[in-house]
Amino acid sequence: MPQPRIVISPDRFDAVIFDLDGVITDTARVHLVAWKRLFDEYLAVVDPDATGFSDDDYLRFVDGRARIDGVEAFLASRGIHLDHGDADDPPDAPTAWGLANRKNGYYLDALAVEGVDVFASSVGVAEQARAAGMGTAVVTASKNRDQVLAIAGLARLFDAHVDGIDAERIGLAGKPDPATFLEAARRLQVDPERAVVVEDAIAGVEAGRRGGFGLVIGVDRRHQGAALLSGGADVVVADLAEVAVAAVPGGTW
Repeated sequence: MPQPRIVISPDRFDAVIFDLDGVITDTARVHLVAWKRLFDEYLAVVDPDATGFSDDDYLRFVDGRARIDGVEAFLASRGIHLDHGDADDPPDAPTAWGLANRKNGYYLDALAVEGVDVFASSVGVAEQARAAGMGTAVVTASKNRDQVLAIAGLARLFDAHVDGIDAERIGLAGKPDPATFLEAARRLQVDPERAVVVEDAIAGVEAGRRGGFGLVIGVDRRHQGAALLSGGADVVVADLAEVAVAAVPGGTW
């Protein structure tokens, strides 16, 4: 078996904080399907000549962001402004929150059919971290974190969680703001410089860098390694099979 490129040492770091979609679980593709369904339907009504929602749109405006932020960022890119609305707007409301809530319904529909795929190498790193006495947390903009982890059978793998519900309840800004990662560190009772952030989104690695975390690992799922590095990743891997946690102090990343 090839040796890992990066070894995280428990004498240098106290915790590993993971993004969910695209790092632990492979639900990013389900999100993409739901976002495309939402915006293609919407554009067909408001501007039938418009180009549909693309993979590039997903990466530039939606990936890693809170759902409402993704809606408004994409609409702004097309010169469209909607009233912001409220988080409890129904899915058919003519507001940004209405679209965001409609998207969540599409996502849950797809999730119920397709289930949750898990990146085994990422689960392995989380298990190694726990075995080494390090804390683990998952941070996600999704409000479906509880359901996703339950379906995947991973609910007990993490010592702390910060998700979209938490962010809305206590007023945390979404990525690329570092607030959700900093809240995870607080819940783990570790200093950011003693924690590792693992992210696959450009907004996520930027949040890790802005939060002063000791190591930011970018996971290149979509051939955007250069962008992850320029966004704030210290190192980029294709998969967490390239990462290991030292069983005893003394290793280095």
